Amino acid sequence: MKMLIAVFVVFALGRGVLAHHSFAAQYDSTKPITVTGTVAKIDWTNPHMHFYVDVKDDKGRVTQWTFEGFPPNMLVRQGWKRDVSLKVGDTVTVSGWQARAEAATGAARDVTWPDGRKLTSGPPATIGGQ
Repeated sequence: MKMLIAVFVVFALGRGVLAHHSFAAQYDSTKPITVTGTVAKIDWTNPHMHFYVDVKDDKGRVTQWTFEGFPPNMLVRQGWKRDVSLKVGDTVTVSGWQARAEAATGAARDVTWPDGRKLTSGPPATIGGQ
């Protein structure tokens, strides 16, 4: 039984390590982005929080952007409150960096609300050797 538990623990921990990545592996620090739109969905999960923002272009077409942020425990240290700070339907401006492979995907650095409130949501591009 102890061996079974040990195998499970190694497998579970290994999956978390494989799921995690460096900033430079997925995002391009030379491609800063800023988009404004409406929050469509929020996944407050480990190893990173993800949120989705519907952004309209000048012709009214909507593109849903996917943003990755800090892990939930780091967001709390930055002043975030789950189900309070960011809600579906909120209009936000997100600043960060473009993903290397996905067109409407980014690493979020800051989220700003229309009232001027601003929270840090991810690391600077200089993290991870960039």
